[in-house]
Amino acid sequence: MMRQALIRVRLATIMVLSGSMGVWAAEIAEWNQWQGPNRDAISMDTGLLRQWPEGGPKLVWKATGLGGGFAGVSFWADRIFTVGDKEDGSYLLALSRTDGKPLWSVKVGRAGGNDPQRPGPRCTPATDGTLVVALGQYGELVCVEAATGKDLWRKSYQEDFGGTAVPKWNFSESPLLDGERLICLPGGPKGYMVALKKQTGELLWQAKDLTGNTNYTSAIVAEIGGVRQYIALTDAQVAGVAAADGKVLWTAPRTGKVSVIPTPICRDGIVFVTSGYGVGCSALRITAANGAFKAEPIYADAKIANHHGGAILVGDYVYTSVDPGLLTCLEFKTGKVVWQDKGVGKGSLGYADGNLILRSENGPVALVEATSEGYKEKGRFDQPDRSKVNSWPHPVATGGRLYLRDQDVLLCYDLKAGS
Repeated sequence: MMRQALIRVRLATIMVLSGSMGVWAAEIAEWNQWQGPNRDAISMDTGLLRQWPEGGPKLVWKATGLGGGFAGVSFWADRIFTVGDKEDGSYLLALSRTDGKPLWSVKVGRAGGNDPQRPGPRCTPATDGTLVVALGQYGELVCVEAATGKDLWRKSYQEDFGGTAVPKWNFSESPLLDGERLICLPGGPKGYMVALKKQTGELLWQAKDLTGNTNYTSAIVAEIGGVRQYIALTDAQVAGVAAADGKVLWTAPRTGKVSVIPTPICRDGIVFVTSGYGVGCSALRITAANGAFKAEPIYADAKIANHHGGAILVGDYVYTSVDPGLLTCLEFKTGKVVWQDKGVGKGSLGYADGNLILRSENGPVALVEATSEGYKEKGRFDQPDRSKVNSWPHPVATGGRLYLRDQDVLLCYDLKAGS
């Protein structure tokens, strides 16, 4: 994936923001959308604990009242954004980064969803500090002011873009902010992917030559052959779509089973994807000559099947939790498995300052060195206030803190060394 200029805001002094955004004095690496500014789940934090103490890092604060669901968290300056189900609907929320206290909330749409055992939204909001965008579980797309929660515009995946019906496990995509564009995956016969003007919701283009049912994955942005493009994984193929006009640049057939969830990885023209239910992983080499793109398979391995915890590329190695729950390290360019370990079992992961943060979906949280030399655990702890459902939101490390969302609760831990 192209290394765009990281949205990394390093503040050595106090930064004063306009309006009610307030004052936030800290060294911040903004985590402004799903999997961070580069959509790769890699935090730019440094100076973190190399070993966790017994019982885990210090708990700074606990926020409650967020509502149900499996939404992640995003950040800008002094606030946190997430989505949760209340009794009368699904809500986009802003919380104080200092203490987790509520700042504002705005209704996104209906509560519940097609999955009665696991209701609620799944989206991680995206923000540029001025606006915040979130997707409800029924396909309601909402954009509001980051400072106040005031509505700016609203769209419906089905009514405005001809999107597919609500999936079995609800809409789970996290829309992509890329400059002035907002990229969404409504699916359907009119075009699987759309680009909107982020300030107004105006449709810039719809990728009419890429169709199919929406799934549970999210898009990434990359530059290949000098062309900026959005890469998406569907239940039938992997595709690259031109950022400028929505033209489909390349596709590669890849049949998914039941559900397709993990976000693709791209670096140096190599695209890596994985999904569960026995499909496994595959890698493609994308090349361009005289304006024409070609996707060629490099490797495929049905055993490297990640259900929903994601995969992270660190250096030359991909780390992912392989069904039924083996943390796996494999070579990105060859697919060769270097090592596997049961770790904390099936779950999600993030990366910060040389280490992986593993979050079991029904067990502990662990710190593990990101190394090809084998599984090296640096501490673990059991999350307090566990809900009765699986903890699916991915761990987020930013600004020297670790954030764990579990239904109605958000926990904030201090990761800074020497604090």
